[in-house]
Amino acid sequence: MSADTSQSWAYAEDFIDEDDVLLRARERAAQLGCSSILPGAGAALSVLAAAVAARSVVEIGTGTGVASLYLLRGMQPDGVLTTIDIEMEHQRAAKEALVEAGIRLTRARAISGRALDVLPRLTDGAYDLVLIGADTESYPAYVEQALRLLRPGGVLVVDDALWHGQVADPARRDAMTTTVRDVGRHLRDDDRVVTALLTSGTGLLVAVRR
Repeated sequence: MSADTSQSWAYAEDFIDEDDVLLRARERAAQLGCSSILPGAGAALSVLAAAVAARSVVEIGTGTGVASLYLLRGMQPDGVLTTIDIEMEHQRAAKEALVEAGIRLTRARAISGRALDVLPRLTDGAYDLVLIGADTESYPAYVEQALRLLRPGGVLVVDDALWHGQVADPARRDAMTTTVRDVGRHLRDDDRVVTALLTSGTGLLVAVRR
């Protein structure tokens, strides 16, 4: 990446200022040792949720609520976010962030458990957007579940789609990088979706359900 391109990426990441609620949610993530979506990618989530006038969204990987905040801020005022995480401590931290942001807790349905146990219980074709942001080794299974859950015109977003810059390097063949790379190729070639790979954050793979 040229210096100019790198500078442009950094400029884009900082284009939207984060408020104190988001910054405190990031601090909690650091304390708990969980990752958070980067600001540019978070802003893209808000835009995508707003673009499809999202009312029903699924988030795989609650973390401390950073992505949840971005999603809810882009969703319709009566929209409900279903957010799944195996760590109850993370969900408690996310709830704290939502309270600080003044978001009604009825707008966030937090489910504690393994996503692959929870997702099959959700309704086919009932969701406007699905965000996959945790448990990278399970991305292929999550993608199939997400495509089942999305309505026509619904949006699938896969975070970490460039896997810290490693996906673009063909010499990188470790299990995680290969999994993320294969997910991108699968969606790119899947006739059920229209796909784009964005460089925001650590990469956002975006697919619209036909």
